[in-house]
Amino acid sequence: MSYDLLIKNGTVVNHAGEGQADIAVENGRIAAIGMIDDSAKETIDATGLHILPGVIDTQVHFREPGGEHKEDLASGSRAAVMGGVTAVFEMPNTKPETTSAEALADKIDRALGRMHCDFAFYVGATRENADQLSRLEKLPGAAGIKVFLGSSTGDLLVDDEEVLAQVLSQISRRAAFHSEHEGRLKSRLDVRREDDPTSHTEWRDVEAALSSTTALIRAARRAGKRIHVLHVSTGAEMELLALHKDVASVEVTPQHLLLESGEAYAQLGTKAQMNPPLRDASHQELLWWGLDEGVVDVLGSDHAPHTLEEKAKPYPASPSGMPGVQTLVPVMLDQVNQGKLSLARFVDLTSAGAQRLFSIAGKGRIAVGYDADFTIVDMKREKTIEDEWIASKCCWTPFAGRRVKGWPVGTMIRGYRAMWEGELNEPQGRPVRFGEALQPEQDV
Repeated sequence: MSYDLLIKNGTVVNHAGEGQADIAVENGRIAAIGMIDDSAKETIDATGLHILPGVIDTQVHFREPGGEHKEDLASGSRAAVMGGVTAVFEMPNTKPETTSAEALADKIDRALGRMHCDFAFYVGATRENADQLSRLEKLPGAAGIKVFLGSSTGDLLVDDEEVLAQVLSQISRRAAFHSEHEGRLKSRLDVRREDDPTSHTEWRDVEAALSSTTALIRAARRAGKRIHVLHVSTGAEMELLALHKDVASVEVTPQHLLLESGEAYAQLGTKAQMNPPLRDASHQELLWWGLDEGVVDVLGSDHAPHTLEEKAKPYPASPSGMPGVQTLVPVMLDQVNQGKLSLARFVDLTSAGAQRLFSIAGKGRIAVGYDADFTIVDMKREKTIEDEWIASKCCWTPFAGRRVKGWPVGTMIRGYRAMWEGELNEPQGRPVRFGEALQPEQDV
């Protein structure tokens, strides 16, 4: 038999564990796994490399439309595949916001032929579209519904318990939440100190996050619906969420795991400003506890780029957010090499977990019949992350100067080399499909 592609001699990490195997690809899907002696139109020798299921980043902000000066779908996806990411879920707080079928269709049209990775787009919930969410969440290319309980970048906000209840009553898929209590944030604006970004963590304090997540869990139980709490930053939330895993799934970011607030503000200033904010080592310890104990379901980058000029504004005029999609894989592989988590756990957090939570069709594992999406890494390669490597329009990273061990060598999407050894190929991204929103197909 002859295949389109054979990847030979790599160490495959999948449901069977970790071991050397060949992978055959036909028509963009995995056709065989094992010791394969058949021929192929193309063969890749992966000796010394690990082949992981394609990394799925379920929280990015690519800023298009409305913020293309700091990022767009082409540049953001370029950064993604440079960092080994094969698919992204993009957030709705663009200008205009993604709150309608027309806005979602516009994003998909913009993405086709321009995005290097596969993609899905969240639809933002508002008071005005709450009664339409059951239809919007099932549209092709929709990752589901995103709800901002606390104000962040953009104008999307649901800060009313009655509207939240209406949102939850309408949806059937798992919705994603930015969980900070808007009333507390508004009442504590005077906590912010001019030109002192360290006060950002004081203003958006633990109670703002914990009270919001507590109310969210209560609302989810009342409605009998599933929730996904994004970028959990506090130890108290992690301990609370551990008690409610039947309804709540959990995301953490590499930034909250690895950047301690005091040191980060001292070194980075307003570059360290994000929502929810970085916190001190005591919270980081409990985030790692949640990761070790299986409370955490996925790693998301919360890639939220701003230009250096914008970030240089004195606090609080400086915007919140930092890039992350390109650095997610190397900074976390470095943690694998340091013994902080296993490679199998990394795979669960970056591919299998996303597939499980969001019912992604045909992605999330290396198995026959699945899309041939692979993040191919050299676990022994040591490199220093530098701003010059960053493909995002923002051209900077909070991890600049960090020496890491473990590096993305190739990003393969449906058997296509989107990136290999730092070289990009033409964009061929397609919409991600979901088992809970599959569309009827014509008989073939």
